[in-house]
Amino acid sequence: MVARTEEIADQERPLLSHLRELALRLRRAFITLAIVFVILFAFDFRFITIYGYSIPIIYPNLFHSISTRLIVFFIHAELPPQLHLLNLNPFDTIYSSAYISFYFAFFVALPIIFKEIWGFISPGLYENERKLFRNIILPGITLFVAGSSFAYFIIVPFMMKFVLIFTQSLGVEPTLSLRAFISTLITLMLAVGLAFEFPLVMTILSYIGLVKAETWKKNWRWGVLGSFIIAWAISPGTTGGIIETTIGLILSALFFVGVAASSFAQKRRSASLELKQSLNSIKRNS
Repeated sequence: MVARTEEIADQERPLLSHLRELALRLRRAFITLAIVFVILFAFDFRFITIYGYSIPIIYPNLFHSISTRLIVFFIHAELPPQLHLLNLNPFDTIYSSAYISFYFAFFVALPIIFKEIWGFISPGLYENERKLFRNIILPGITLFVAGSSFAYFIIVPFMMKFVLIFTQSLGVEPTLSLRAFISTLITLMLAVGLAFEFPLVMTILSYIGLVKAETWKKNWRWGVLGSFIIAWAISPGTTGGIIETTIGLILSALFFVGVAASSFAQKRRSASLELKQSLNSIKRNS
């Protein structure tokens, strides 16, 4: 009975050790995210000159913080001058600042978050799986930045101009809630950025063997339909279908890019497996 108890304890110890490591790494990631959030939300910065070099320093300033600077920048960059912002609820300004702070804090802390996640999962991966994860980081970031940039430079300005023209045509005062503006901006940048990961997800699924590249190619009509469904889901729905159609066409193009990338990834995987089988056969024969 004692031996059985010791055996169970030996089996549980590695699991508890992994859970402790996971909790520690999650704590580090959360603390990093919280620190960056507080800095963006409640601190400002200025440059001081020391020995001819300009050095940025941060200092507490809740009312003129980095996030409020960003809000002012977005207002001047994205809103038509005739469209006026209103503070409808007492805490709209605080919520807006918090939205901006969390969104940018996540990206500033992303390297640390990736480092902690990678440090936890990498010991349990094969070398080819580690290589796969390393190779998708840069394309994933690039696609997300491209999607967010498309939302920021194309979708939001067009949407705001459309809202302004349509509101003026009804003889209504063109106003907008500050919280609605910021939440719409952040939501669109996040949603479109994630939608642009479409081809990367397809490539990964084909590389690991879950979906064949031929399946993507054969069902391209469903891919295009799915692209327009995603476009309809993430679009603001206030532009008479123009933005929805534009996003749908771009996602459809990305789907076909994903088809080509999936075919390439599948060929590389097949070549890699054939090489491994050949090496194993040589080892067995020797």
